[in-house]
Amino acid sequence: QVQLVESGGGLVQPGGSLRLSCAASGRTFSNSPMGWFRQAPGKEREFVSAISWNGLSTYYSDSVKGRFTISRDNAKSTLYLQMIGLQPEDTAVYYCARCRYAIATTRMDDYDYWGQGTQVTVSS
Repeated sequence: QVQLVESGGGLVQPGGSLRLSCAASGRTFSNSPMGWFRQAPGKEREFVSAISWNGLSTYYSDSVKGRFTISRDNAKSTLYLQMIGLQPEDTAVYYCARCRYAIATTRMDDYDYWGQGTQVTVSS
């Protein structure tokens, strides 16, 4: 069993920055790929970023590439998402999730454990 708890969301002005954290419990965090997804009001949940179990491989959606950075600290069982250059279209609930497979993917169905989400609002 894995429990995931996101934090770090909030209200930020366009161009601002936030760092999201996802604290994991359970022994499988350190050997599992992890991902971030987001869901904007009225839209489907979408892939944002993913990272391999050892942090050496990272993946990003085109919409956040160059602005967001995913990282992890396996010693602390924590996943991060550093976001810079935030825009109103980044407004969404952000979720962290664990990938059930050995290789990180972008497909939501490949993730089996999810956090409750943290709200990110970008507005002036």
